[in-house]
Amino acid sequence: MNQMRIAMLAIAACCTATVASAQSDRWQQRVKYAINVNMDVATNRFAGVEKVDYWNNSPDTLQRIFIHLYWNAFQPNSMMDVRSRTLGKVLLGYDKQNKEVYDWDGRVKDRISKLAPEEIGYQKVQYVKIAGKEQKLTEHETILEVKLEKPLLPKTKTTFDIGFNAQVPLQVRRSGRDNKEGIRYSMSQWYPKIAEYDYQGWNANPYISREFYGVWGDYDVNITIDKNYLLAGSGTIQNPNEVGHGYEVAGSPLAKSSNSLLTWRFSAQNVHDFVWAADTAYSIIKKQIPGGPLLYVVHKKVDSAQVAWQNVADTAAIAYPYIAKTFGPYPYKNYSFIQGGDGGMEYPMATLVKGPGIGTALHEWMHSWYQGMMGTNESLYPWMDEGFTSYAESRVAGFIRNDKGFWWEGDYAAYYRLVQSRREEPMSTHADHFNTNYAYSNAAYAKGAVFMEQLAYIVGNDILDKILLEYYKEWRYKHPNPNDFIRVAEKVSGMELQWYKEYWVYTTKYIDYAIGYVDYIDGKSVITLKKIGDMPMPLDVLVTYKDGTKEMHYIPMNLVFGSKMPENTDNRFVIHDEWKWTHPEYQLLIDRNIKDIKSIEIDPSLRMADINKVNNTLIVPGN
Repeated sequence: MNQMRIAMLAIAACCTATVASAQSDRWQQRVKYAINVNMDVATNRFAGVEKVDYWNNSPDTLQRIFIHLYWNAFQPNSMMDVRSRTLGKVLLGYDKQNKEVYDWDGRVKDRISKLAPEEIGYQKVQYVKIAGKEQKLTEHETILEVKLEKPLLPKTKTTFDIGFNAQVPLQVRRSGRDNKEGIRYSMSQWYPKIAEYDYQGWNANPYISREFYGVWGDYDVNITIDKNYLLAGSGTIQNPNEVGHGYEVAGSPLAKSSNSLLTWRFSAQNVHDFVWAADTAYSIIKKQIPGGPLLYVVHKKVDSAQVAWQNVADTAAIAYPYIAKTFGPYPYKNYSFIQGGDGGMEYPMATLVKGPGIGTALHEWMHSWYQGMMGTNESLYPWMDEGFTSYAESRVAGFIRNDKGFWWEGDYAAYYRLVQSRREEPMSTHADHFNTNYAYSNAAYAKGAVFMEQLAYIVGNDILDKILLEYYKEWRYKHPNPNDFIRVAEKVSGMELQWYKEYWVYTTKYIDYAIGYVDYIDGKSVITLKKIGDMPMPLDVLVTYKDGTKEMHYIPMNLVFGSKMPENTDNRFVIHDEWKWTHPEYQLLIDRNIKDIKSIEIDPSLRMADINKVNNTLIVPGN
């Protein structure tokens, strides 16, 4: 064994690699929507037309395109209905009262199967035309297949004219009308939406209540509706002094109309979806963040809730400087927190939230980064969407509260329960194909959040912060995948990290290290460490001495090909020889006598997701 080395702050192995400033040039499609709809609030139906400019930036000739018709899921015996009722039969276990617990999504359950004809949702496309010629259409429930009369060649553009009508479903999941809070319309997934074609081909995922993926583009949306309704949504309102309702520009006269209908004109650029909501009893709070966006908080007029909704706006304004510094600036002009839907659901420049809970509001706003700007394929990589957002939510909330504890304790605890349940599936599982709702939610949210904070353990907190900003810089307005993120992390940290992605994302192997026996040989204390789990990791081992001094002993793992920098300069930081991942044991040599040692602890920061921490600490006998 080589001589033990004392780490210096400027250690060469940890030098941050120079990262190219240019963004990735991987091709992606582009779209521009011009949508006009007329909403009939008496029948809950609307008719619409879309003009869609579509750029095929791929190297492939497209023989067909696919269009999402999400609301067709809200019909009895749909895929969403059957899937929900099927998972609801899975027995997860028993609660504290010994009652059976089944794997329901409590928001859906069997509600779709009970919808009456006037309560179901549908989207019916009358035609898709190119240059005035109708294309052949085949409907596959929530996916419309359009056979192109003339193939769309690489690096060319075409224009689709689409005519459609729709019925707003009774609110069941995300979309719909008349939710429990009394919001009239929560209009998400409401228009025929072009499916994404990327380097993996078409992503024509039938809608069964999980995640979304969309083409980057621009939206001009005109919504004509009863003038008594106040609307909120993605984008920026283009005619604020016509619609009024609190959106008007101060000091400018309203352009009042005697018509019973009012047309709201929205515009949004460089986004991949569009949401809106409407109610006759909405109230609006506006708050301009210095150096940031104009916030709208749109909620039901309830006096008792006014203070809580104002707190949403105030908290977001307080949080924004920290968010911008840590994750990158919010680039759009405005953002809306809109009461609606069935919980919290994110969309570009807006979110639907059931109530004024700060945690939910922060979570949904952080989705503006993951996956509002870093637009991952949520169906394939839900953990990059929900997990990164959960990490960010916990971090922002901890900062605001000035919490001195471990901010991600809840995420780690949920992950540990998932492992213990023996229902864990790899995070690489397609969101629609998890065997249980339980496994999906804990993999996507909890284990995804742990992925990020545990990466901080591997590379160091300061380096992770640089990774977050470089990821934002290189991949905003694009569709990054897991390898894209890892490559950014490798370039910034100077470490090799493919092993981390492979173990944590593509397997269910877990981490479990333990302190074995301690001996004294040839004037050195010898601490035997054991790798019990199948996933290898570098180790932080804190040794505390009776005289009150502490040393952090860092053991690199050989697949990393590098070492992190000291994170706490108050303690002596000692780098040891690397631990080969094939070896189940490692002997850690300490210069001082075992009699001087008070305690030994693996991972005192709690960032390594060791499933059994009981054997991570040893109080040396006699102390």
